[in-house]
Amino acid sequence: MNWVYQYKDKLTTPEKAVSVVKSNDRIFISGNAATPFALMEALAARKDELQNVEINHVLLVGNDPFSEPGMEGHFRHNSLFVGPADRQAINEGRSDYVPVFLFEIPALFAKKIIPLDVAIVQVSPPDEHGFMSFGVECLTTKAAAENAKYVIAQVNENMPRTLGDSFIHVSRFHHFVEIYRDLPELPRKQPTEVEFKIGKHVASLVEDNSTLQLGIGGIPDAVLQSLMDKRDLGVHTEMVSDGMVKLVEAGIITNSKKTIHRGKIIATFIFGSQQLYSFVDNNPLFEVHPCDYTNDPFIIAQNEKMVAINSAIEVDITGQVCSDSIGTKIYSGFGGQLDFIRGAAYSKGGKPIIALPSTTKKDTVSRIVANLKRGAGVVTTRADVHYIVTEYGIAELHGKNIRQRSRALIDIAHPKFREGLEQYAVEQKYCFPKSIRVAKSV
Repeated sequence: MNWVYQYKDKLTTPEKAVSVVKSNDRIFISGNAATPFALMEALAARKDELQNVEINHVLLVGNDPFSEPGMEGHFRHNSLFVGPADRQAINEGRSDYVPVFLFEIPALFAKKIIPLDVAIVQVSPPDEHGFMSFGVECLTTKAAAENAKYVIAQVNENMPRTLGDSFIHVSRFHHFVEIYRDLPELPRKQPTEVEFKIGKHVASLVEDNSTLQLGIGGIPDAVLQSLMDKRDLGVHTEMVSDGMVKLVEAGIITNSKKTIHRGKIIATFIFGSQQLYSFVDNNPLFEVHPCDYTNDPFIIAQNEKMVAINSAIEVDITGQVCSDSIGTKIYSGFGGQLDFIRGAAYSKGGKPIIALPSTTKKDTVSRIVANLKRGAGVVTTRADVHYIVTEYGIAELHGKNIRQRSRALIDIAHPKFREGLEQYAVEQKYCFPKSIRVAKSV
């Protein structure tokens, strides 16, 4: 059958599309800027007809109807990366969290470790050959659409057509719902003074011809703004942001010296402004791939001078990095932090970096700590850590012993907490008091 007839035959309303979902089904919902709000709202409206529907996803943005009061017993999140939408429900025991490396999630669907009955995704309109693009989020969505029994598409005229391994044919879908809605934007704030200081320290580690990975937030934005004196940078990352586009337009990011995918920015999702979405639309500079490719440490490592820049909630003075929880309270997820930390570590000339402010809560709480909070999750182990950066400097930890590590981390902690951290380190026999000089050979 001609794909045009297939498409028209499967075109329906949101209510009819989600009618395929049954009680006890395991479903997948695409996230980030591809969160399919119209279909989520239609499914949530069926709550009285449904029990025990499990919702699998990475980061959802915007309002989440499945976490509203009264949804218990009807819908339950099985979150593969936690965000504001489901954080409270998870910490109240109304939803679940799966600790998993991002690059391993597609295999969970393919191997039926998490079998999917229904995938609900957002895509671009079909091209002349009947192929639809996953647009701003390929991530785990392509794997979900390829492995679910039923696949429903929210077809959005405003979804960019991104290139790469980001296409799926009309014939794979069971229902289409057409909408015309702006994609959600990522709110941006100018980096703080502390974030700018961190950004400059991180930028000092970035050599010309390096390939970069950065995430979301003030520190990545500050790093990007601190790279204007670099030359011929490349990008192999999870996320593309507005700051990267500015460096492309300034001729700083050229991708001309990359080891693999030369001339291309490689990513698995795009999140930012409407201007960013317009810039990536049908733009051959960008390739969007599933995360089992972009985040595979062995693929990442093929980029020489790979610089991975990630953040943390707290770091102890031996170098253990907590990134997914505040004590026992789940805050986010593993995401791709360790995927890129290890990939950069294996890269020729690579630099894995963890960057964070030295304090939180208006300088009343140190983020360089003697011990991680009880129940805190170690995402990046002390054996994986190479560089820790705060506004007070850079601690290079790879190959260093506990004495050297604790001293280096105390030196980049906020000054008001250094004495207490040193006292603890001395008590634990981690290091000598700073007043005692120790020969380098010791």
